[in-house]
Amino acid sequence: MTDTFQPPFDADKLRALFTKPYSVAGPTADQWRSVYAPDVHFLDPTQEKHGIEAYIAAQDGLIKRCDDVFLDCGAVALQGDTAFVEWRMGLKIKGIEFIYPGVTRLRFGADGRITEHRDYFDFVGPTFEPVPVVGGFVRWLYKRFVA
Repeated sequence: MTDTFQPPFDADKLRALFTKPYSVAGPTADQWRSVYAPDVHFLDPTQEKHGIEAYIAAQDGLIKRCDDVFLDCGAVALQGDTAFVEWRMGLKIKGIEFIYPGVTRLRFGADGRITEHRDYFDFVGPTFEPVPVVGGFVRWLYKRFVA
């Protein structure tokens, strides 16, 4: 696992980095710092962070808000200084499990560390569909836009 946190990255290291079973601790702050550049830019549908300390705080905040978190890696594509990683993230919160399928685009700097991390996923559907009453409304709303 220690090699996972040492650039340069290949597909196997990225798969390991994007895999975290339930009940297993996430990376430490030092491990994040070995993977991400000090000036990393992070963006997902819910937030935008600049710098490694802001990135670490965002990851720690997610883990603290949840009872448990898993990350399961799918396909990995790597070309030059860019990688795409397909994943599924599960969050357990107050007895409800939320599953988010998504993709991450990574860009690497000259030293091999990640300089850009952008996550693409649907936040609204998986967040509100499992919630009683609200879930029915979200499904109805999605059908109105898709049908």
